[in-house]
Amino acid sequence: MIKSQQVKGQQPTVNSQTRIFIAGHRGMVGSAIWRTLEAKGYRHLVGKTSKDLDLRDQSAVKEFFKAEQPEVVIDAAARVGGILANNENPYPFLMENLQIQNNLIDTAHNFEVEKFIFLGSSCIYPKHAPQPLKEDYLLTGSLEPTNEWYAIAKIAGVKACEAILKQYGKDFVSLMPTNLYGPNDNFDLKTSHVLPAMIRKFHEAKQSTDNGEQSTVNLWGSGTPMREFLHVDDLAEAVVFALEHKLEDNLYNIGTGQDLTIKALAETIQEIVGHQGEIHWDSSKPDGTPRKLLDVSKMNTQGWKAEIDLKDGIQQTYQWFLENKTKFKETKIK
Repeated sequence: MIKSQQVKGQQPTVNSQTRIFIAGHRGMVGSAIWRTLEAKGYRHLVGKTSKDLDLRDQSAVKEFFKAEQPEVVIDAAARVGGILANNENPYPFLMENLQIQNNLIDTAHNFEVEKFIFLGSSCIYPKHAPQPLKEDYLLTGSLEPTNEWYAIAKIAGVKACEAILKQYGKDFVSLMPTNLYGPNDNFDLKTSHVLPAMIRKFHEAKQSTDNGEQSTVNLWGSGTPMREFLHVDDLAEAVVFALEHKLEDNLYNIGTGQDLTIKALAETIQEIVGHQGEIHWDSSKPDGTPRKLLDVSKMNTQGWKAEIDLKDGIQQTYQWFLENKTKFKETKIK
């Protein structure tokens, strides 16, 4: 039996022999969950690549469940992308995510899976909701238009899990992480999020020179918006916590509860990378939402709290980037 800290009398519901299916196990989130579970002694982890199992195919998902008989399902699979990708491809971001999660949730329910962990995103909350964002703010206002298609799909997943808990009493829980970063992140400058994009930009500027000096790094906006960042290994620990305990409710925010300005983030990454050139803020580009911070008191009360310091996490992520940068095509600094 895997031992875990007892919280409010809750008992562990899994052990080292439990068959756990991690959907999306090759991605940044799924791979972190896999690593963490292995390190904690779980020995029956199941993962399938998209080539081996198309989660959009309902019949294929049913055949997989019939063959593998998973006892626990962790849904870390989704079609994801930045603002540009969401805005230009609204239909697949809505439909494919609905297909993936609906097939997993419904099949898990029909095959009597008792523990299901659904991973979503903080974008499910209204664009103009008060800060920090509480779980109770869900469906209280309009969404951010640039990613509402993805958000609507994730909201549907949250509500499907809530409905199963309400009607059947099964332990289907939803975790909503803040902005994630870490090993296996996406460093493609066209599709990546702000933190990995900055790591790559500062690194490539460090390698480039302009009149004998390191190249300038151009960044969007004013640098004044505030954002929260969570290392993916902290999210993985939150998933394991939810796995080993029956939580009191169905929806929990997962984050650090702390944020910083984009300017402060850039300066931190610049220091870690060792870039000594200038930073140019392009104020003609949009800043986006002024602040986006999760209220994580609900999960903290259950007994989980993020532990990885942002600076330490960025240093670790930069080291991973250096060890794997041959996978990424060089980009001209503009």
